[in-house]
Amino acid sequence: MFDELRNACRPGMVGGFLPAMKQIANVAALPGIVGRSVGLPDVHSGYGFAIGNMAAFDMDNPKAVVSPGGVGFDINCGVRLLRTNLMENDVKPIKEQLAQSMFDHIPVGVGSKGIIPMTARDLEEALEMGMDWSLREGYIWAEDKEHCEEYGRMAQADPAKVSMRAKKRGLPQLGTLGAGNHYAEIQVVDEIYDKWAASKMGIEEKGQVCVMIHSGSRGFGHQVATDALVAMEKAMKRDGIDTNDRQLACARINSPEGQDYLKSMAAAANFAWVNRSSMTFLSRQAFAKMFQTSPDDLDMHVIYDVSHNIAKIEQHWVEGKLRTLLVHRKGSTRAFPPHHPLIPVDYQLTGQPVLIGGTMGTCSYVLTGTEQGMMETFGSTCHGALQSQHMSTRTVTQHDGTTCTTHLECAIELATSHQAPRRDLSSRLCLPRSLVVAHR
Repeated sequence: MFDELRNACRPGMVGGFLPAMKQIANVAALPGIVGRSVGLPDVHSGYGFAIGNMAAFDMDNPKAVVSPGGVGFDINCGVRLLRTNLMENDVKPIKEQLAQSMFDHIPVGVGSKGIIPMTARDLEEALEMGMDWSLREGYIWAEDKEHCEEYGRMAQADPAKVSMRAKKRGLPQLGTLGAGNHYAEIQVVDEIYDKWAASKMGIEEKGQVCVMIHSGSRGFGHQVATDALVAMEKAMKRDGIDTNDRQLACARINSPEGQDYLKSMAAAANFAWVNRSSMTFLSRQAFAKMFQTSPDDLDMHVIYDVSHNIAKIEQHWVEGKLRTLLVHRKGSTRAFPPHHPLIPVDYQLTGQPVLIGGTMGTCSYVLTGTEQGMMETFGSTCHGALQSQHMSTRTVTQHDGTTCTTHLECAIELATSHQAPRRDLSSRLCLPRSLVVAHR
């Protein structure tokens, strides 16, 4: 981060985002912030807030603000992990066919359109109901909701606060993966550090196969954020709000613009949960087709679903007092400790499962929240796994003579990635040993 800051100060350096260190400092100067502006371990430059920057604002302070830059354009981008009762040896003989089945079921890439039937009325209901809509329509199991942050529905969502342009962009995209760093990846448990906590999640042994889905609100959330930034720039002039960076456009939390954004952001969050739920349904169908059995027989239960681009109203202890805060988490995962009332009964003793996804083909991690994190970062941690430059550039030769770059030993990757064209799928098969269960 210091190198980035020094390079940005050189003469002639123009354009792009500010260095992450400056962005974290600028957030610390926003009205109504409580405690610190926090840069988490994977922090890097983003729009307004750095990606990996979290900050909490006092709901009782009339000058406190909400900023779309503190949420991001891909509202409720998040990660979902499903377990199975399959082992690596069950998958190896049909790895190409299974990967192709995932491709066939889940649309991927820029501009992809979903295969989940949706009307304009369905969309309105999905924006309001979140995963309750998916449950009603038969796309999820009832227990899926129990293992999802916010139980898959933000109650303050108001579809009326969402523009027609956003709805038009979102209507054809439910059940699609998108592009960028999004993926649906078949993973294998490589190491278990806490067998008791892992068993509570249904992760029993090394070699167990899991499925991780990383996606968000697609074009719908992007449009919601774009619309809000325009409205907030006007509100800043009206209310005399000054920031150190124009990208930190914001509005008083209790202003019309602030409330409209929170309601439309919640609708986009619900859209993202329905999107991941739809892909959960499609993944289960893909596995059921290949193994000629039901998803239930394959034990394809959701371990947990976490968001890492969202702002939520939460209660936290600050200097010995319980305060109501609006917590912005951008590129930041919620990580609540054991016994917290907002995590499922199943995980009351272990703490909330925390999903730290790798990039496509690199290792991912499952951790649990701690009381220390609750005190230091308002129950937040990073959202992506990092490795050293040396580790990230290790090249491994595959069985077919091609090479791939990975953080870990290569065996057989099974991933639905927009970067893996169907015609080249067999030449990219190298598996990240990518699920590590650990305490943080």
